[in-house]
Amino acid sequence: MHWMEVRTGAALRGSICVPGSKNSALALLSACCLTESPITLSNVPDISDVRLLCEIEEEIGLHIEERGSTFLLDPKGIFCSDINLEKSASYRASYYFVGALLARFKKVTVGYPGGDDFGSRPIDQHIKGLEALGARFTFNRNGYTVEAEKLRGTTIYFDVITSGATINVMLAAILADGRTVLGNAARDPEVVDTAILLQKMGAKIRGAGTNVITIDGVEKLKGCTHSVIPDRLVAASFLIAAGVTGGDITVENIIPEHLLSCTAKLEEAGLGFEVGADYIRAFKYGEFKGINVKTAMYPGFPSDLQQPLTAMLVGARGHSTITDTVYPWRYNHCPQLNKMGADIIIRDNQFVVPGNRKLSGTWVHASDVRAGICLILAGLCAQGTTYITGVEHIERGYENVAEAFISLGADISICSDTSEMEA
Repeated sequence: MHWMEVRTGAALRGSICVPGSKNSALALLSACCLTESPITLSNVPDISDVRLLCEIEEEIGLHIEERGSTFLLDPKGIFCSDINLEKSASYRASYYFVGALLARFKKVTVGYPGGDDFGSRPIDQHIKGLEALGARFTFNRNGYTVEAEKLRGTTIYFDVITSGATINVMLAAILADGRTVLGNAARDPEVVDTAILLQKMGAKIRGAGTNVITIDGVEKLKGCTHSVIPDRLVAASFLIAAGVTGGDITVENIIPEHLLSCTAKLEEAGLGFEVGADYIRAFKYGEFKGINVKTAMYPGFPSDLQQPLTAMLVGARGHSTITDTVYPWRYNHCPQLNKMGADIIIRDNQFVVPGNRKLSGTWVHASDVRAGICLILAGLCAQGTTYITGVEHIERGYENVAEAFISLGADISICSDTSEMEA
């Protein structure tokens, strides 16, 4: 067992460089399976989800050479599409292997998607889109098999906006016969980043970044060089950290336009900003006030950030309400914050943060990536020491998370129960 100890301290100050996007890297690494030519991918984050995906790809024959954050990938040796059920069930984005390998192998077997625990996140839109292209699904106890002798382009309208399904069906449509039109498509930067990589590989895609994406199938893709976009969610977490601790943090190597909904809400609460071409400086200059937040798909306020934001609003003057319309049951962080004295009231898909609360450190558990960051931020402003278990969830999405906060002046350490390990 290992856990994180977070102690209250001085306001966080300094600059930090943001790594590549987790959500983008997982899609891009999977997309490399579409070709048999080498691809160079730079700015890849060093996180556990990426390491797990690379293990899976090497098992099916994809050769990977790592040079720091740059990966040289050679997919010509891929010999099968039977994905390790246990490993693929350990993270959410394993479904991308279906879109990336189906045209090449006609049959893909993969485990049910796992990852963060904050309620049901069905793959029904993936199934709808892939079946429309001609795929057949067979569901088993530990995984599912997707088969298609030939994929054919068609018009698909997603019932709900979903980044994962948009990317997955887009991957499958690249090598399909004819034209595919995706309506009600996700507009996330990660969707656009995936489309840009595919275009460099020779795909014919129009409309990425809008709600209608058009793909004209091609017979073959080539290799290319591409850089993963910066992680907007990691960047936002450090901006919020400046508010939580009353500090002054500059987040570098980012695309500020990707954070507009976040900075707008933080500014409404009372956080100050200085925005440059590739950086944002966040600083606290007064007392925070309570705000109302409703999450939405991009370009709305991200569901992934309502949890870190909650830690900041606990100490605001006046109450705040947070309504998550994307993942209504994403409030596992609230009972943990209540252990620390937050007094949050949960009402269906909405919770009320009373504000004006002082937190005290205690044992808490991180049930998912962003809940873990929320608890770190809460620990930084709580009296005493906060002990966080479930650190493995945080490591799924944040590169060297403890070191990153320490570089800004945080008092954090990761501890292990050596007696338990020896036993």
